Amino acid sequence: MVLRSRRRRHHRRRTPPPGAQPGTLAVPETSAPTRIFVMHYSPSQLEERELTDVDDLVAYRGREGVTWVNVAGLGDERTLTRIGEIFSIHPLALADAVNVPQRPKFESYELHHFLIMREPELNGEGELTTEQVSLAFAPGFVVMFQEDPGDCFDPVRNRIRSSAPVRHSGADFLAYALLDCLVDHFFPVLELIGDRLEALEDEVMASPTRPTLHHIQQARRRLLMLHRVAWQQRDAANAFMREERSHFTPAQQVYLRDCYDHCVQVIDTIETYREMTVSLVDVYHSSLSNRLNEVMKLLTIMSSVFIPLTFIVGVYGMNFEYMPELHWRLGYPLVWAVMIGVVIALVRYFRRKGWIGNEEQASPEPPAPEPAAAPSPQSSTTLTTTKSGTRIATE
Repeated sequence: MVLRSRRRRHHRRRTPPPGAQPGTLAVPETSAPTRIFVMHYSPSQLEERELTDVDDLVAYRGREGVTWVNVAGLGDERTLTRIGEIFSIHPLALADAVNVPQRPKFESYELHHFLIMREPELNGEGELTTEQVSLAFAPGFVVMFQEDPGDCFDPVRNRIRSSAPVRHSGADFLAYALLDCLVDHFFPVLELIGDRLEALEDEVMASPTRPTLHHIQQARRRLLMLHRVAWQQRDAANAFMREERSHFTPAQQVYLRDCYDHCVQVIDTIETYREMTVSLVDVYHSSLSNRLNEVMKLLTIMSSVFIPLTFIVGVYGMNFEYMPELHWRLGYPLVWAVMIGVVIALVRYFRRKGWIGNEEQASPEPPAPEPAAAPSPQSSTTLTTTKSGTRIATE
């Protein structure tokens, strides 16, 4: 079993120097060391091993059955070049497999087919990465190149160990099984993103903050990356399905169509989630506007309550000598009573209008419209034509 290991990867394309010969490999020092895992099988036998010497692969070339060579890590240029020589992999295909990242695609060469795919991975911190997985396959072998050790192909390995139908098929069917497994790996990643979007939706409705908007933008960037990869991978699956030199039987072509259908489902899900992020941004701004409106409404109500009180105390705060109320014994408590009465009256008025308190009770459901009266069976319609035009009269 290949242990999974993921490093934070910046997707800067590894390219050879300008003017270099086509097919030149550009292997940076940060690449993982190259490890070679071999799984050779036929309907009656199975062999699994890790090779320490790349030249041991020569014994599997032309051997009866199917050989699956898993090259994990792109750090050893000599080993990679030797693998290309043993299996007659075209230099341009080998360069595409090593100089990552490349766009997902399917190409047919004279001696083999070549397929580039991407494996998505969402870590616990919510960071999305995609690893390039390249396949060079021909009758009898499949050579898979990965950036790092670890993958999502354990279900395919278990099916081979359990003598599943893949053991009775050729290398083309193994390439399909790997492509299908990789496409299906998009669904759990999308499920995690969907759960995160639902949590963001609840957060936006309850208490939207600036970090909430930042998380929505992060989700949009992840979905944009997946959308671009999924579209390119769908085109690659379509080209693989229509390849005339493949050895698929009509019964196996059905599986390829199912894989293509899964690619379409992935794209549909991604587009749905992208529309959801756009809606979340709109809901975020609407929630902020509603909160601002509630604050402004509260401040307006408070101002409306204090305006008449300010008027009353302003009138009696004037220093005129001949103001009769100033000499009343009960003038001061009377002014307080008037101000309290004004406050109570305004609050009751605002509550009755539904501006404060329970708004559901303040805005009753409108009555259902009355059904229109059926026309009388005795009524008749006559058409009368005059010199000025046509007039309809009902009797």
